[in-house]
Amino acid sequence: MASMETLDQDHKTRLMGLEALESHIVAAKAVANTMRTSLGPNGLDKMMVDKDGNVTVSNDGVTILSMIDVDHQIAKLMVEMSKSQDDEIGDGTTGVVVLAGELLDQGIHPIRIAGGYKQAVCVAIEHLDKISDSILVDVKDTKPPIQTAETMLGSKVINSCYRQMAEIAVNAVLTVTDMEQRGVDFELIKVESKVGGRLEDTKWIKDMIVDKDLNAKIVILTCPFEYPNQKQKMIQQIKETGAKIEICQWDSDDEANHLLLQNNLPVVRWVGGPEIELIAITTGGQITPKFSELSARKLGFAGLVQEISFGTTKDKMLVIEQCKNSRAVIIFMRRGNKMSIEEVKRPLHDALCVIWKLIHDNHVVCGGGAAEISCALPVSQEVDKCPTLELYALRAFANALEVIPKALSENSDMNPIQTMTEARARQVNERNLALGHVIETFIESEE
Repeated sequence: MASMETLDQDHKTRLMGLEALESHIVAAKAVANTMRTSLGPNGLDKMMVDKDGNVTVSNDGVTILSMIDVDHQIAKLMVEMSKSQDDEIGDGTTGVVVLAGELLDQGIHPIRIAGGYKQAVCVAIEHLDKISDSILVDVKDTKPPIQTAETMLGSKVINSCYRQMAEIAVNAVLTVTDMEQRGVDFELIKVESKVGGRLEDTKWIKDMIVDKDLNAKIVILTCPFEYPNQKQKMIQQIKETGAKIEICQWDSDDEANHLLLQNNLPVVRWVGGPEIELIAITTGGQITPKFSELSARKLGFAGLVQEISFGTTKDKMLVIEQCKNSRAVIIFMRRGNKMSIEEVKRPLHDALCVIWKLIHDNHVVCGGGAAEISCALPVSQEVDKCPTLELYALRAFANALEVIPKALSENSDMNPIQTMTEARARQVNERNLALGHVIETFIESEE
């Protein structure tokens, strides 16, 4: 039998059997109910304050759950489940927690739950394969993947510019994708930001931006000017390679800076490791860890290197353009303050993940609760064919599937029972599995 210890001020109590099971279910439901009101395009944002007093406002499932301080082990499992969903798919983190909470609330014995749910999952997946649509993901026609990204972004704080952000996400992913191998190199996508400006000023750049001050050949160093008596020799060695700009991971002292300026060699210092690697990939250069290994063949190339400034604060960044390898992409985000920039970055990351998964598997189903309602029907029909006690788990699974459209209805200020009944009846009578609380479907847009 399951057992669990609970701490009540100064004494502990041990829960066993049904009491422990009920405690687990209550904990899971508490997490699910917290997330339920954040589901869908009309879901509410949550305001979280960490121990340092920093405020985060979000309706992103994994963001909310990662900031919740939970002690119960089952609640922690729910949090980890949402994180796994985010790592694997990038979206649906709220829905997976709400669905899991509803499944646990059906009150079926764990052994029967495992067997019945496994059977129900097979039925649901088989049905989803039948009703899914296959869309073309191609650089020549970006409309279908943009529509898919719009669906995900429509429920986020970014929804005022969801079309623009969807286009940015699709263009960025397709730029770094090998369409023959269907491989996406996410290391070539970098998100940069500067406070100031509007969300509409966000853009994607097929080059490189470095958050540092300052037709060139570039030397990329991860070694400092550390030998006082050899600085002039080092600089001469750089000049002999034909380099025009030095990008270094380390700092250089005043003497080295003076000598570099005398020799017309601009230097960009304290460039981070990830940026160094991306610059090397973008410019076609090789990172040089020692001066003894420096040679002309290791230089990168950029057609234009320029310094740009932003707003009244005159923050500066370095833009490296017309590079040898133009596959690298920078998404440059603007917004009024740091907190709002971070909130915009999260849904954009989710959109990038969705497009990435779409390239690997180009099947989609309709949203707005339509797919869940449609799946609940064959699972319910399977109940009549099941002669064992697993039929209760099958029925519970079918009922739990409907929690997604119910939550969407509740968050949209609609009558959940009436909305569910009407949508289910229309799906059966009209044989149209795209019916739910859907604003637009691929079928309608094609017509």
